[in-house]
Amino acid sequence: MLLKKIKLENIRSYENQEIEFPIGSTLLSGDIGTGKTSVLLAIEFALFGLQPTQRGNSLLKNGKKEGRIVLELDIDGKNVIIERTLKKSGKTINQESASVSIDNEKFESSVTEIKNKVLSLLNYPSEFIKKTNLLYKFTVYTPQEEMKQIILEKAEERLNTLRHIFGIDKYKRIEENINIFASKIREDIRNKEGQLADVEEIKKNLQGKKEKFSFLQGDKEKETKILQEKAEQRKKIEQEAKEAEKKIKEKEILENEKEKSAFVLLNKKESSLELKTQIEKLRKEIEEGKKLEFDKKKFLELAEAITKNKEQEKYFQEQIINFSSKLNSLKERKKEAEQLQEKIGRLKICPTCLQEVNETYKENIFTKVDSEIVIIDKESQDLEKQKSSLLQNLESLRKNISELEQKRAEEEINKVKLESIREKEKNAEELEKKKKQIDSDTELITKHIKTLEESILQFTKFAFLFEEKEKELEQEKIKERRQEIKVAEISKEISLLQEQILDIEKSLKQKEEMKKKIDYLKELEDWLSETFLNMILFTEKNVMLKLREEFSKLFSEWFSVLVPESLSVRLDEQFSPVIEQQDYELSYDYLSGGERTAVALAYRLALNQVINSLLSKIKTRDLIILDEPTDGFSESQLDKIRDVLSQLKVQQLILVSHEAKIESFVENIIKFRKEGGITKVER
Repeated sequence: MLLKKIKLENIRSYENQEIEFPIGSTLLSGDIGTGKTSVLLAIEFALFGLQPTQRGNSLLKNGKKEGRIVLELDIDGKNVIIERTLKKSGKTINQESASVSIDNEKFESSVTEIKNKVLSLLNYPSEFIKKTNLLYKFTVYTPQEEMKQIILEKAEERLNTLRHIFGIDKYKRIEENINIFASKIREDIRNKEGQLADVEEIKKNLQGKKEKFSFLQGDKEKETKILQEKAEQRKKIEQEAKEAEKKIKEKEILENEKEKSAFVLLNKKESSLELKTQIEKLRKEIEEGKKLEFDKKKFLELAEAITKNKEQEKYFQEQIINFSSKLNSLKERKKEAEQLQEKIGRLKICPTCLQEVNETYKENIFTKVDSEIVIIDKESQDLEKQKSSLLQNLESLRKNISELEQKRAEEEINKVKLESIREKEKNAEELEKKKKQIDSDTELITKHIKTLEESILQFTKFAFLFEEKEKELEQEKIKERRQEIKVAEISKEISLLQEQILDIEKSLKQKEEMKKKIDYLKELEDWLSETFLNMILFTEKNVMLKLREEFSKLFSEWFSVLVPESLSVRLDEQFSPVIEQQDYELSYDYLSGGERTAVALAYRLALNQVINSLLSKIKTRDLIILDEPTDGFSESQLDKIRDVLSQLKVQQLILVSHEAKIESFVENIIKFRKEGGITKVER
């Protein structure tokens, strides 16, 4: 599990603040009371909700009615977002709602179910679901005021706490359960021995019932023989009635078959008539189609003529466009000449020589321009005549093309009709074959119906025979029933007596089994109280010994990093720290504040490693949070913290401290400050 970011709304000294947590070592820096520890409490609340000893007012900001925490995590590559809210109702503050989102898939449920979901994501053992967050506190985050608590506890309380954390308190529960179970076994033995006092009286009663049972068995055999004779007579008549009924059912089957065949025959006749109509229609269409003719040569000649005419049409269109272009050009020339006349008529001074233009000069120009206009008009008239002639020829040509195309279309229609005649002839042949098959089926079905009618007539006599046998059978059943009642009465008495005998035998057998069970329970109680209990105590002792050896070794190693070589530590049988200086034991109370913190921190880190090793699949092993781990440390001890941080080997380490020197030991720093009672965060 790696922390990504947390959002706090109205939580303690926070109004609305979002904090991102980078990978690596990160220091939460700031003066005492700026809200660093509040962030850690908010993370724990987001994960597990309010603890049994925790109150909502320890988290909700004073004067606010609602608060919210949103924690974003990375668990095995999955993006997990946990959201919890607090709400004030009257004088109490409770958890209002909770949800978990896994890769954008949101789960909303009760506070307890969300906690179970989170524990499942963290892969915490199932036995920790109903316990307080000891596993989290001793592997990830221990509040500053609780770091030294386990060391200061009484030896027995400390041992019980560690049993609880390591999950080996089950051995103690096993021992208690063995004693309870053995006590119940002894009580059960006494109760069972009291139930064996009346065995001889039960055996005497059993003998009398067996003698009576033997007499009734003989009487039952005689009456049963009479019943069997009556049953045989009834079965004989019943068989004869069944045979008659069978014949009647066969008749019904034949009648149904006849009805179905008649229906099929009707359908066949209708189909044959319909096919006949279709064939006649096709033959008529074929005869009419054969009158049509298709001249392929004529069709090709028409296509060729259409092609040539369209080429001629294209030529005429090009000539008309050419004539139109020439006419437009002549119009432009005429327009330019007329404009020149108008311009010369207004001209008085020559723009080139600046001399006065005389009338003679103007007349010469007018004469020349008029001559040119006459020539243009003549050319235009000639072109218009040629264009008009071409247009007439084009119209005539287009009319000819339309007529040719119509003739070609008529030839194509004839061709298609002639081709469809062959398809119709083929269809007609197929329909005739189909009609022939249907007519053959019709003949066969007609013969089948006639055969069925003859068979039905033969089965008519069995209806009367069936009625006679039914009456005779009813009389025989009454006689048989009376005999059955007589046998049943004897059987009931025998059955009741047999049940009583079986109950007595079962009771005797149970008492024999009870005697065997008493012997087994005595052996079991002896094995549980002696052999098994000693084995459990021996196993617990060895497990605790192995844990203590590993724990003590790690505890000593961490402590040696934090304090001078003159001091050493180890764990005794109750997992209590033993501090030694030159082979002399020192009391924890006589240590300096920094040395006490060193003992608590070493104990905490060793416990973390042992738990993560024991529970290797938990998802919180990549995260450690240390809250003021250097409380009371000297300058030289502060330098040792650098070595501690380098040896932790976790992906994400979060430290809370107001020691400025630690800033040089970490990769990231998040600074906290308070303004007007509100905490602000800066990177």
